[in-house]
Amino acid sequence: MTNTPRPGHGHYLRAIFIAGDLAIINLVFGLTLLIFHREAPMDSRTMRELWLLVNVCYIPALVWTRMSHERRAIRMEYVMRTVFLIVTTHALFFLALLSFLHIPDLAGRLYLSFYGMMLAAVFLFHTLTFYKVKEYRRKGFNFARVVIVGTGPTAERLYECMKRDAGYGYRVLGFFDDNPAEDFRESEVLPVGDLEQFVIQNGVRQIFYTLSGHSSSLQRVIKIADDHVVDFYYVPQIPRTLSRRFELHNIGSTPVLSLRRNPLKSVINRAVKRSFDFVLSSVFLLFYPLIYIPVAIGIKISSPGPVYFKQERTGYLGRSFTCYKFRTMRVNAGSDRQQATANDPRKTKLGDFLRRTSLDELPQFINVWRGDMSIVGPRPHMLKHTEDYTRLVDRYMVRHAVKPGITGWAQVNGYRGITDELWKMERRVEHDVWYIENWSFLLDIKIMFRTVINALGGEENAF
Repeated sequence: MTNTPRPGHGHYLRAIFIAGDLAIINLVFGLTLLIFHREAPMDSRTMRELWLLVNVCYIPALVWTRMSHERRAIRMEYVMRTVFLIVTTHALFFLALLSFLHIPDLAGRLYLSFYGMMLAAVFLFHTLTFYKVKEYRRKGFNFARVVIVGTGPTAERLYECMKRDAGYGYRVLGFFDDNPAEDFRESEVLPVGDLEQFVIQNGVRQIFYTLSGHSSSLQRVIKIADDHVVDFYYVPQIPRTLSRRFELHNIGSTPVLSLRRNPLKSVINRAVKRSFDFVLSSVFLLFYPLIYIPVAIGIKISSPGPVYFKQERTGYLGRSFTCYKFRTMRVNAGSDRQQATANDPRKTKLGDFLRRTSLDELPQFINVWRGDMSIVGPRPHMLKHTEDYTRLVDRYMVRHAVKPGITGWAQVNGYRGITDELWKMERRVEHDVWYIENWSFLLDIKIMFRTVINALGGEENAF
């Protein structure tokens, strides 16, 4: 059983965000007035009224985003969405109250500058604070004392997610099950009858219930949670292969879970993603000769053959397309069947450098510009792999429901490179499907940033 860890101060976190936001809003507004004092002069009464409104309008923004301070397992795109919501809500109420109260209108540039600087400053504050909180939690503070009821695949999967990132701050103190799974080896398992005493003695604050809803212990565990003011979470027994997001609805008093649609089925979302891809790839290709010329000369000197390696790969809806890369190997007959390995003798010295730095992937911006690929999406595989893994991996072809990408969610989570064991491809597919079903523009931005950071830091599987 896990030793009792040190308690944290989670109840201060919300106050830190509120105080920080208000300080930033006031500092940015003061700076804006200082910059535009000549262009937008105002009397002392108008200035006081504006300053009061600036602070009052944070209240509705805070109400709309209250949950962002309470969730532990959050992602960066959620932080970005929260900050955007804070700023836009503040702006809507501020401008509406200006009109309603007939406060003299000021220069439009003042408002644009204020909200532009506010967006940047609040985003930077929230990002740094969340990273610091996660770092604080990794040191053993600000944790949540939890227990898991159940020892089946759902419990194992939940525990795996909790311990994968210590920054979430979950400390699993024990497992409870009257009929533990024979292959469960995570920790000592206690009977459910010992749960209440364990909760009292160890100050448990959250119970995660992973057994069937028909189990006789469900009502007993809920009562224990109610009696001791402990948060209760029911974890549905959804298999790993069904990793989609769900929406909760009600038919009368019966709760119903529905699968969310692929966000990229929306015409608007597809237009946003394609527009971003086209603009960014066009800008990149304007400067592409600066990269192409020295790399092309180096490739020609390193070994005879073409500059580009062209390969047919599986793309959108299973259609094949010609994928471009800088050639990193000597011309060989096995390139369409055999993946590169860490010490592959086919690689040139320059090719090894291009692979380790991911520079060999840059010509795929041509594919993005042509519309065969996207900047972010599941990586395209060679046709032989598609043929083989379709038979071996569940939902493998689902990853082709969107355009393939230069980088993807699986790659930034460590699942790139050779797939010499089946589980590696299974995890890659699992991440690809998750990306498709959870797509957002902010998620794409996050993946791009993480890709750059990983490339600068060097990736273990980049060979």
